Amino acid sequence: MAAREFSRRDFVRTSVAGAFGAAACPWLPGLAAAAGKKPAKACIVLWMSGGPSQTDTWDLKPDHKNGGPSRETATAVPGLRISAHLPKLAAAAKDLGIIRGMTTKEGEHGRATQLLHTGQLPSEVVDYPALGSLFAKKLGDPDHDLPSYITISPGGPGQGGNVGAGFLGPQYAPMAVSGISDNPNARANLTIDYLKPDKPVAATDQDVRRQLLADLQGDFEKRHGGAATKAHAANYRKAQKMIDTEAKGAFRLDEEPAKLRDAYGRTRFGQGCLLARRLVERGVSFVEVTLDGWDTHQQNFEQVKTLSETLDPAFATLLADLKDRGLLANTLVVWMGEFGRTPVINNTAGRDHFPLAWSTVLAGAGVKGGRAVGSTGKDGAAVAERPVGVADFLATVFTAVGVDPTAENHTWDGRPIQLVKGGKVVEELLP
Repeated sequence: MAAREFSRRDFVRTSVAGAFGAAACPWLPGLAAAAGKKPAKACIVLWMSGGPSQTDTWDLKPDHKNGGPSRETATAVPGLRISAHLPKLAAAAKDLGIIRGMTTKEGEHGRATQLLHTGQLPSEVVDYPALGSLFAKKLGDPDHDLPSYITISPGGPGQGGNVGAGFLGPQYAPMAVSGISDNPNARANLTIDYLKPDKPVAATDQDVRRQLLADLQGDFEKRHGGAATKAHAANYRKAQKMIDTEAKGAFRLDEEPAKLRDAYGRTRFGQGCLLARRLVERGVSFVEVTLDGWDTHQQNFEQVKTLSETLDPAFATLLADLKDRGLLANTLVVWMGEFGRTPVINNTAGRDHFPLAWSTVLAGAGVKGGRAVGSTGKDGAAVAERPVGVADFLATVFTAVGVDPTAENHTWDGRPIQLVKGGKVVEELLP
């Protein structure tokens, strides 16, 4: 990877895609609150790609052989204990609502990822929209300068949740940001400056080019029409607006104090969490940041320790930073992966896929922190108390941000689809 964090080629590629086809550019959605205003609610998802081990993070079993060498630590909440690899989050435990009773039947990465991002399993009949697309439609403002659904992952499109807008259409699909470097000396900014051409282009020439494209688009729309054509033209206008307004400076990470950047961690994930805060602060409704590497079939304990060293400062600093800026009350932070991992340790010191009993975490947006909901007993083999299904979990997420989980969208042929079907809110975590 090049030293600079977000290359001109990366950003121009996404922008040109926006100019020349809605199908090729699914990342400019309906947008968040009007410029300079904050949305009533927003959501940041910390996606732990691969399926994180609950037994080595939030739900340890130190007195059972299934616990392995992992050790727990006390938190700021008496009686609540989590992994000793997460000391900063232990100090922030009063903000954390830990769900230890998650349970599903899906132990395959793709199907489980789809389920956690949409509440639905893959279907040949309906292409279900991602959680972020649903947020974009419910909370977005099409006149904002920034997309309202942005994903931040080490590899860009195809990484992280990799779930699109489905039947809602390309105007609600994510803008994928990649290229953040693990090199602490890399260029700090993911700025709009990278959209500038290699050689200066006179303003008059820019105007001529834009008019030419507008004429071509207008002629095509007259001849062919349709929703896709309108979405294509709208996407181009939004891309051009981002260029003209320099995206409100959202990607200029070096505007942040070096001390704060250090606190997040000079990692892709740490700086991605900082970028997520900057985006939410500027009115983006939904941001997903991916931390890959949790598929720990081998050497689980070493890998979880390394991943936790990246997760702990980034997650904890994100909560503190949001709180310091008065944003945490209106921003829901969700920590989740597609499933958990087996309590039983395999013969390569790893843990395998385990959807039966695992953990997720919520914070902010009024969530009652300082508590763990549910129990997996002494050995972690099954949910012993308060099971929470995916529909329950997503109903809680929508309710926390003020969206009715029973609200409906309609497919292209008019079929009504509820945001969440049949889920019950985890009332222990909401006011």
